[in-house]
Amino acid sequence: MSNKFKDLIKKHKISQSELARIIEVSRPTVIKILAGEREIRMSEADKLAMNLGISTSEIFGETAEVEVILKKKSSKKNPQLKKRISVPARNVEKFKNALLYITQKIGALQNVGQTVLYKILYFCDFDYYEKYEEQLIGATYIKNRFGPTPREFSAVVKEMIEEGKIEEVTTKYFSKDQKKYLPVQNPDLSVFTGRELQHIDEEIARLGHKTAKELSDFSHQDIPWISTAFGEDIPYEAVFYRTKETSVRTYEKD
Repeated sequence: MSNKFKDLIKKHKISQSELARIIEVSRPTVIKILAGEREIRMSEADKLAMNLGISTSEIFGETAEVEVILKKKSSKKNPQLKKRISVPARNVEKFKNALLYITQKIGALQNVGQTVLYKILYFCDFDYYEKYEEQLIGATYIKNRFGPTPREFSAVVKEMIEEGKIEEVTTKYFSKDQKKYLPVQNPDLSVFTGRELQHIDEEIARLGHKTAKELSDFSHQDIPWISTAFGEDIPYEAVFYRTKETSVRTYEKD
């Protein structure tokens, strides 16, 4: 394995035993990977990328080329869609309180681990943008093999743990380790409008019972994910090219 990989592990302060747990291999295997005697496999890199909230391209240094021709829809609300921002307007306090609110509602459910939270946050953000043409949380999501991953997740959660707002626990789900997050404090709902809070409630009701695989498969049908190259940021503007499988808005027929 390249020095870049070793630097990545060092940067995130991951011990050999922790790395073994994350990618689900033995510690001797980790030692071989770090010594360059064995390449890390794609399935193992996916697990590491999802755990760290990064793309697999940051592990392998590769990206995939994707070309998708999109036809834009017209909106009943605003047929002449104005030019919107394509760089998310990050709102850390909304991110923290949305995570607290979602975990307070469904964090204790067996199916709700880190991957489920990734997808619920993604659909909260992208569905709201499609419906109202405005940012909700405004997180940045990257395209990984298992679906969209919020780039800021690891840093935000680490800060929340240090602030005593959330607790990270590891449980078993179908015999596999599952990373879960449980709220220690109540969310500050004043950071949301009534419409935003209603939207989050609707997303929780619609998606909160699904497994990580079901949500990953569902996200793979979403044009924003499909049209983005692996390891790249998923543009919010792509929601206006969604198909009926994932679209949450009514559009005028051409």
